[in-house]
Amino acid sequence: MRNCIISLTAISSLSGAAAWTGRSHGAVASPPPSFVLSIRGGANEYETKFEGVKCSVIEKASKKIEEARRKIVDEGSAIPDFGSKADEICNAAIEEYAKSAPLESEGSSASSAYARKLAELESSLDAPLQVLYLRQLALLRESALASYKSASKASDASDYEAMLAADAQFLRGAESASRKSSDWTYDAERSALQSVMSDFASTSKKLAETQVQGSQQQSTAMQFLQHQQQMIQQLQMQLYGQSSPWNMAMAYRIPDTNFNLQGSYQQGRANLQLSCVPDEYAPMLGPNGFTNGVGPGNLGLSLNLSI
Repeated sequence: MRNCIISLTAISSLSGAAAWTGRSHGAVASPPPSFVLSIRGGANEYETKFEGVKCSVIEKASKKIEEARRKIVDEGSAIPDFGSKADEICNAAIEEYAKSAPLESEGSSASSAYARKLAELESSLDAPLQVLYLRQLALLRESALASYKSASKASDASDYEAMLAADAQFLRGAESASRKSSDWTYDAERSALQSVMSDFASTSKKLAETQVQGSQQQSTAMQFLQHQQQMIQQLQMQLYGQSSPWNMAMAYRIPDTNFNLQGSYQQGRANLQLSCVPDEYAPMLGPNGFTNGVGPGNLGLSLNLSI
């Protein structure tokens, strides 16, 4: 309000001065064009004009940005050549906005307002696209990490070669996803990928070393047992002489009784054992079983020959 009063006072002063000058010299003096522009609200007029153009351009570009968001965020799929598509969206919006560029005759106020709104337009488009860019980098990192794990397990290639292949895969995807005319960078995501692969390789190496150590310990234990067995055999040979290669075992159940007679001959030693084992299937075979006396139904015989 105070500014308006000062402006009105200035206008009255200039009008009086102009009238006096006209009476004195016979000509009417006109105020400067810049002053008239400020009186008419020219700067605010240009701000409003270019703000409307900017909002209209952003509304058109937001439809394409929303399509990319659904693809990357909702579906979890990386968009091929996302950087080129982002540049196309921004360039198309800037070209649309440039159609409302001011003329040279409109003065510096129009040019300043145009430049400010152009910078705001670029920032408004770059911000959501960069968010999608970071999400796409996360998808590319997960894909490269999965490729590394698969390659390190499925092939005989070293972990270092698998890491190089996964890093190159991420690098190709990140390069194609970056805008050429922006400050977008993928260094942080690439460092995170390399760190995760290094940790995974270190863990796999420790696991492999543990398995090798376990195998060596098991082999050592088997060798020790074999050595002990050889010593036992040597002692048996010293005590009982040369062992026989024949091994034989026999089992016989006495008919109509629960007595079971077992005999065996192994490594030159004979063993005879009598046990009482009820025959659970006797009622099913009848009072005398299959046969009376010794037969294949109540006689078991096994023979092993060691050479």
